[in-house]
Amino acid sequence: MAKVAGKPRKKLPKELAVIRADNCTGCEACIEVCPVDCIYKVPGEDQPSLQSFCDIDLERCIGCSLCERWCPWDAIDMVVTPEIAKHVADKGGPPSYVEKNWEPLVSVAQSLAELAAEQIAEAAAKKKK
Repeated sequence: MAKVAGKPRKKLPKELAVIRADNCTGCEACIEVCPVDCIYKVPGEDQPSLQSFCDIDLERCIGCSLCERWCPWDAIDMVVTPEIAKHVADKGGPPSYVEKNWEPLVSVAQSLAELAAEQIAEAAAKKKK
């Protein structure tokens, strides 16, 4: 289950932020505005001081969209939570980073998407009652 500050989430945000790594310059504008510090800088492997981009810890993202609004490179998309896994799988980035981190990135996104689908189904069931 998704966690915030060590506690399981009771409800997921309707949208989560996804950084399209191929468009991100690593300027850190999003890091500065994130109220929950869920955005971090990923150094490049060939030239760490020159090649970098930012990424998001989806388990901590609250869906506030501040990062999307502040990104000067239009590299951040707000994605409806049930579709997050597809967008994470397509976000790009250096091939070595994607290959090394594929499983953790996509598995977290997939579990959040499944949890969101469950919560949507529960809410629909409650409305029918």
